[in-house]
Amino acid sequence: MSTTDYAYVRTEMADEVPPPASEVGVLGWLHKNLFSSWSNTLLTLIGIYIVWLLVPPVIEFAFVNAVWTGENREACLAPPDSNVHMGACWAYVKAYLPQFIYGRYPDAERWRVNLVFFLFAIGLVPMLMPRVPFKRANIIYMLGAFPVVGFILLTGGDFDLSGFVFSESTASFWIEYLILTVVLAGVAFGIAKAGATDPKPMVISVLAGMAVIAAVLFLVSVDFGLAVVETEVWGGLLVTLVIAITGIVASLPLGIAFALGRRSKLPIIRLVSIIFIEFWRGVPLITVLFMSSVMLPLFLPEGVTFDKLLRALIGVALFAAAYMAEVVRGGLQAIPKGQYEGAQALGLGYWKMMGLIVLPQALKLVIPGIVNTFIGLFKDTTLVLIIGLFDLLGQVQSSYTDPTWSTPTQSHTGYMFAALVFWVFCFSMSRYSIYMEKRLHTGHRR
Repeated sequence: MSTTDYAYVRTEMADEVPPPASEVGVLGWLHKNLFSSWSNTLLTLIGIYIVWLLVPPVIEFAFVNAVWTGENREACLAPPDSNVHMGACWAYVKAYLPQFIYGRYPDAERWRVNLVFFLFAIGLVPMLMPRVPFKRANIIYMLGAFPVVGFILLTGGDFDLSGFVFSESTASFWIEYLILTVVLAGVAFGIAKAGATDPKPMVISVLAGMAVIAAVLFLVSVDFGLAVVETEVWGGLLVTLVIAITGIVASLPLGIAFALGRRSKLPIIRLVSIIFIEFWRGVPLITVLFMSSVMLPLFLPEGVTFDKLLRALIGVALFAAAYMAEVVRGGLQAIPKGQYEGAQALGLGYWKMMGLIVLPQALKLVIPGIVNTFIGLFKDTTLVLIIGLFDLLGQVQSSYTDPTWSTPTQSHTGYMFAALVFWVFCFSMSRYSIYMEKRLHTGHRR
């Protein structure tokens, strides 16, 4: 029996061999993501067929056969006795673009809307960029200065502050406001005492909040020489952004407050929070808008009226706050009990524990849910049309009554334009949410 030695030891490194062509580059990506199995191959082919059915006609309508210039409907009509299929009438969108943005806002005053858009942009862009410094000043500007300045610019200011109880004079209004402040401070004192906590911080917070509101009321009552523009003539993208931004800004802090209230150990606060959340979640937004527009004025004292847009803003903000509260509550429940115990072991009080330890972690966990609520709120602004407020979509629909641009493709073009605008805003919010998730490492990849 032979004993041949088959042992082999390589003394030199072998030459590098490139990976198979089917595993790298475009072919590798296609094989890995689209044709990795027979089921994926079948789904890919179905997807390609659907894209082939839908995309070319849309491109043909939106770009190839589209009409880009013209003075009236004649430009967007096919010649008589011809088989030409006309595309989108973008000349109509160009002609109506000012109305789609400003509604019926007076032409001479539209610079105020543009200025508000500019002030909003210079505050929002640096706030969304993590590397830009002065975040605290930026937030104070966006939450404090900009809303007041924007409100005065858009409305013209010079509001008449009249009392409700004693008389209709301005002096009576401030006396009633002072009484209300004292009552709220007393309620805060009672709640703090019931919770066996130091009432001083809560009372000071209430007094500071009422002082800020008083300063805002004083500013909006000052006559800055601007022409008053009623909200009835607002419309288009202006109304959409006003409702969406107000709802977003108001719903987040309200949602956090009600989420904390629902988990509170104080029965009264917990009960009030539960009733609020369940009530608003159980009522459709359309009903809320009808109630705020039609029913609410019936319950107000004679002579007391609120602006229709303001009523819609309050309804939308409270409606979104209820959903936001449940989103935040989900994040609070995901925080381990050890985090609470650790904060308490450090001697932190309730508010410091929530503000420094619990809420930062909870809010990071529910970023997708928060942004999802924001996107839903932004799209729900179109419902205000049913109470006579013309947002972007309502303004587009109202333009269909103009015979100057009445063509078979007018409505298709208008809806396509509105969809594009909404998609840009919603997609931007979605992408920024993904960016923040990656930056804060909230994906919890395992």
